[in-house]
Amino acid sequence: MKENINIHSIHFDADKKLVDFIEKKVSKLERYYDAIISREVFLRLDNSQDNNNKIAEIKLSIPGKDFFAKRQCKSFEEATDTAIEALRRQILKHKGKAFA
Repeated sequence: MKENINIHSIHFDADKKLVDFIEKKVSKLERYYDAIISREVFLRLDNSQDNNNKIAEIKLSIPGKDFFAKRQCKSFEEATDTAIEALRRQILKHKGKAFA
């Protein structure tokens, strides 16, 4: 069941290509845990002069627990990818404990 994904771009407007990319990536987490209640993604720009100033924060809610990952990279796509990977590991670790 595909739930909606709330994407918040802070102080800028995310283009459709970026929103589609994030929705596709976040929805893949369903493979690992199918009872995800909600998904929230926050995109923001860090004020630093550094190239790695794109921040993606992703929060997943499942029954009884929340998962959260925040990554800062050169692009929102890269930050999203690495945050999704961190969430995937958290979900698998949680499932391992839940079914151990």
